[in-house]
This record gives sequence, C-alpha cells and structure tokens, in this order.
Amino acid sequence: MRLELHRVKVKGLQWTDGRSGLKDGVLLVNRAELVELLSGDERLARVDVDLARPGESVRIAPVKDVVEPRCKISGGGEVFPGFVGDVETVGSGQTLVLDGAAVVTCGRIVGFQEGIIDMTGPGAEYTPFSRTFNVVLIFEPVEGIERHEYEAACRLAGLKAAHFLARASLGVEADEVEVFELPGFGELLAEAPRDLPKVAYLYMLQSQGLLHDTWVYGVDAKRILPTIIHPNEVMDGAIVSGNCVSACDKNTTYHHQNNPVIRELYRRHGKELVFVGVVITNENVTLADKKRSSSYAAKLLHLLGVDGAIITEEGFGNPDTDLIMNCVKAERLGIKTVLITDEYAGRDGASQSLADAAREANAVVTAGNANALIELPRLERFIGYPEYLDVIAGGFAGSLREDGSVLVELQAITGATNELGFSRIGAYTI
Repeated sequence: MRLELHRVKVKGLQWTDGRSGLKDGVLLVNRAELVELLSGDERLARVDVDLARPGESVRIAPVKDVVEPRCKISGGGEVFPGFVGDVETVGSGQTLVLDGAAVVTCGRIVGFQEGIIDMTGPGAEYTPFSRTFNVVLIFEPVEGIERHEYEAACRLAGLKAAHFLARASLGVEADEVEVFELPGFGELLAEAPRDLPKVAYLYMLQSQGLLHDTWVYGVDAKRILPTIIHPNEVMDGAIVSGNCVSACDKNTTYHHQNNPVIRELYRRHGKELVFVGVVITNENVTLADKKRSSSYAAKLLHLLGVDGAIITEEGFGNPDTDLIMNCVKAERLGIKTVLITDEYAGRDGASQSLADAAREANAVVTAGNANALIELPRLERFIGYPEYLDVIAGGFAGSLREDGSVLVELQAITGATNELGFSRIGAYTI
C-alpha cells in the first residue's frame, strides 16, 4: 500500500468575502460559507467560527477536538471514512494536507475533561496547537440534548469543516510530497534484512464508555477485537477521536492523523529495524474484557513474528491496567516492549506515577507529569466559555482568577503530555 501526502504549507489565516481556500500560502475562510455548511445539524442551536493565529493573545476553551484539514486527491475512499467518506479502505493514492492549519472544535462543555489552547505565553509552550493556524468552531447545543449526542454533533462538524477547507484548496501545488509505502507481510518479511529486529506498534485506543470513545472506520472501538491495520490507513483518517479524556493526554484526531510513532517507525524502516505493522486494541473497563483484548493483542504480535513492540496508551488510571497487561503478555511471549505513557504523580511529583506496574515494564518513556501546576496569564481575547475553567479536569474552584489569569494543572492543556510523544517539550539522557 502506497500513500502520498501532498503537503501544502499554510503560512497565514484570514477572513474572506469570496470563496474559502488557499491562496499564496494563506488560508482564506468565508465565515458565512462555513456556518451554512455546519448549520443543518438539528442537534446544534448555533454554530459560529473564529480564527486564532500563532503568537496572538488568544485563549481557546473548552477544546473538544483538533483536526488537520485533509481530503483525497486520488485513490480509494475519502478521508474520515464512516463520517465524511464512505466506509471504504483508505491509505493509498494521494491525499492533500493543509500543513500548519487546524480545525479546533469548541463550545459549551460536553464532559469535564476538555482543554485549553493558549496561542501565546507559558501555556503555548505545552500545546502543539499554539503553532497552527486555527479555524475555531464554536457550538451551542439545543436545549435538553443528551451529552453524547452533542459530542457526536461537534465531532462530525469538525470533520466536515476540515474536509471542506481541504477540498476548497484542491489544485494548489504541494510544497512537499511524502511517500509512505509498506508491502504485504509475505513480501515485507521476504525482503527484510535478517540482521534487523522486526518491530510492530501496539496502538491502544480509548474506549472506556460514553464520551470515552475512539472510532475506526465509523465503528466504536469498544466493539472491536484487536486487529491489524495498515499504518497508512491511520494517516488517511481511519481513526477519529470521539472522547473527553483529560486534555493533556487526549489523542485528538490531529494526533491520529500525524501519529509520531508511526512516522518514526517508517523513518527507521530498513535501516535500524523492520516495521512489520500496526495492531490496534481497545481499553476496557471490565477485567474479562481487559484479559480478552490483551491476550488477543499479544497473540497477534506473536503471529506477526516480531522481536519487539512499542505500546502507547490513551488516558490514565484504568487504562494503565490495559497497558501493563499488554506489556506483560507480550514480554512472556518473548517480545521486548517499550511503553509510552505520561504520569499522574501528584503536584509534587512524589506519588505513584501509574495505577499499575509490573517487572516486565522495564522500558518506559514518559511524556511528563500531568499534575504539575502552571499559571497562565490573562490574555486579550477568549474564544469559547471561560466559566468552564473552574470545572475542567486540571482546573478547580478558583482556577479562574479575578484578574483573568488561570491556575491549572498541565492536565487542562490540550496535548501537554500526549502519550504518543507528540509534544513541544522533551528531554533525553546521553
């Protein structure tokens, strides 16, 4: 399967009275055009659009999802299958990417685990979305709607807007074309250098219940057994976020589209390792389901004949058990594992970092301590609803101060301790 990502660099963001689209590197947005596109959903009482650019004194909250504008140029299916596109297999052909732009969904709160994006100041250092040109969608739900129905409406609107902006920019010449190609297992293993380790990626998807969902080809991941997916399918929008886990380690749709573990395994393929493929699995709430999925995932890794696996989780607490089960069962089959997670170690960093542990989990990469406190100064403009800063996860009564500044845990900042390693701040030892 071969996928070409045709990346067009977005260097500016402006309103226009004409048609939306990209011109000379500037993404032009017609507010009325976009509002009309999204206003047909009877679950939403009102839709508005705002713009936020890197370096501006702007705070956005509560943030629900972030989506990179993309659409197919050629090849099977359409991005976001099951939502925008039909449920046909994606991951091949050519896909247009508006690199540097993002659609941010915002509005009255769905679940308390929603986040903050600051476009400048200390908070901006912790979120990758302070560097993107953001088209912000602001929603008001109809009165009396169920929260999960409101979330579904916000999710669909974000995907439709991202696809619309990319489609409006078709025909613009790409600044860069990235090629991702991985053959079938038979050909892959036949051609693989025998002296390189065979490595797979075990990709844990949030699926703990209502408002803790991830969608694969439009199917709730709670309904799947662990399965194999081509890495190109992930890049083409096969996996969509639909959850309200803590903002710091939520995998937004943008994170799935740009999964850094997949990109890094591709980069090292044939040089330092043989990238065999991706196994997706869910995160469950009952012990029986945890046992079933972890055993099944480990079995798939074993059947692939890999020497090692990278395992990432989404969320914390309950999913830590799934993470450790996946690790232990793979290790006991002779598969070396490396885990990527974050920590909830208390504001002083002295508490136990994960809710579960095992001797086999002896190679762990941390994305940081989500409980660390950060003070965010007052910014000039607020997109969204500041009254929720006292109730979102990481905030608390008194988080929003009279002078407009905010004291929160990193937990409240979108992408601050992302467990795919998609982070602005890092450290390593030499």
